[in-house]
Amino acid sequence: MRIVLASLLAAGLLSAGDLKLGKPLAEKEALPLATLLAHADDYVGKTVQVKGKIAEVCQEMGCWLELSNDAGQKIRVKVNDGEIVFPKDGAGKVAVAEGKFTKSELTREQAIAKAKEDAEEKGAKFDPASVKGPQTVYQIQGSGAVITN
Repeated sequence: MRIVLASLLAAGLLSAGDLKLGKPLAEKEALPLATLLAHADDYVGKTVQVKGKIAEVCQEMGCWLELSNDAGQKIRVKVNDGEIVFPKDGAGKVAVAEGKFTKSELTREQAIAKAKEDAEEKGAKFDPASVKGPQTVYQIQGSGAVITN
């Protein structure tokens, strides 16, 4: 609870500058999102840092955000509930996020359940028929981020 309160306080106090969330960034340089996604299996299990425009933020708990690049590629940065609370109004801002790069192989049933949860978090309608076959999902288990205004 203290971390959540500290994050919320920091959001209010640091709104004029960079908003630092979670652990300090350890990597010296951000990896281009296109490189990460083009060679995803090479980075699984490693700590990565990426920079991009915030495309979306979880509107329920602020527990994830999606970063995108100019080519429209996206990666989700997910944190454990309450460890970091991403600002729900962060879409459109630039962020640098760091964490462990993960890969999940989902059965069709698991992919449907994930897509349903994603739709609920976004307040969107969900059609199970829109999910085709099993899926491979890459994401970053976030440990820290910096959001710039």
